[in-house]
Amino acid sequence: MRLIKILVLGGSLLCSASAFAQQITVIRFPELQKRLARPTDTTYVVNFWATWCAPCVKELPNFEQLRVANATKKVKILLVSLDYASQLDKKVKPFVKQRGLKSEVLLLNEPDPNEWISKVDVKWSGALPFTLIFNNKTKRRATFERELSAAELQAALKNIQQ
Repeated sequence: MRLIKILVLGGSLLCSASAFAQQITVIRFPELQKRLARPTDTTYVVNFWATWCAPCVKELPNFEQLRVANATKKVKILLVSLDYASQLDKKVKPFVKQRGLKSEVLLLNEPDPNEWISKVDVKWSGALPFTLIFNNKTKRRATFERELSAAELQAALKNIQQ
């Protein structure tokens, strides 16, 4: 009887833990574009990454650190995965859970990057990682087509917020 109670309790805990798992939203580019064009005074830090990109994976903790450091400020971190949508359940969700990512994660479901990359930034070659930091109210913007250290990321954010 005691074993049954333990199994039931353990199962309940597992079910409730999965209910609180990080939500990953699959979106198309027009939705992302609309979201990034909002007339708000929030500063957005948008990182385009993929699970198969070693520099991307290496810098992800820096975005989480930035999120925590700016939790009370008008700063929004968006982690935009460029993995295939078909890999959402097999690869992306387990990756996000294993890494403990708490920033908002979006999976961009677009088959042809050549259709939208230049709309994010005309200078972006398409290489990953790519980070866009902007504030629509102040019209300040910075882009980085490389891995960023925690210090570089914080400095770039500070520069946009000035």
